[in-house]
Amino acid sequence: MSSRDLILARVRRALADVPRDDTPYDQAFERGYLREHGGRSVEQTVDLLAENLADYRALVHRCADEELSDVLMRLLAQRGSKSVLVPPALPAYWLKAVDATRVHDRAASTPDELDRVDSVVTACAVAIAETGTIVLDGGPDQGRRRITLVPDHHICVVRVPDQVVSSVPQALERLDPARPLTWISGPSATSDIELDRVEGVHGPRTLEVVLVSGA
Repeated sequence: MSSRDLILARVRRALADVPRDDTPYDQAFERGYLREHGGRSVEQTVDLLAENLADYRALVHRCADEELSDVLMRLLAQRGSKSVLVPPALPAYWLKAVDATRVHDRAASTPDELDRVDSVVTACAVAIAETGTIVLDGGPDQGRRRITLVPDHHICVVRVPDQVVSSVPQALERLDPARPLTWISGPSATSDIELDRVEGVHGPRTLEVVLVSGA
């Protein structure tokens, strides 16, 4: 008998005396959780998102939709990026002013090839103000999960206010749990037992978030 069989057998024994018409687990307890903390306006929610993103050491920029292409050009130029990884359905006008070589998201790309890319630009699925978190779901304007984990520089564009919510419960309502969700709170970082912070271990060392209004 395998370990799996042993565990399942123990579960069945533990549930043997539970009536078949017992209240289902997901209905057994009332979960009256707060959906958000406080009553913020849309502007205050976006301001809180920007504040918490910056607190996590993300670099936050704001612009109007018609300024986005120039902003992305400036950010990539300041970084010295000669190549930029592009998801398949990233709006073409976002990068119309950018001179960097486009590298397309391909299933055949190796980790070494992705590591040689200077920057990646994506959209997002939703952004959570209370936690300063950006969530990607692998949509066509975000690409495969690995393209935002291997390159060292990630620029994520958030449409304001449509993609901004106050809380995690509100975000979960918008997300499909069957999709490959990536939750990002600032650039990748870890600390050892001495609390020495090291960035760029499990993902990009630099995260820049562009909050775009009027999209």
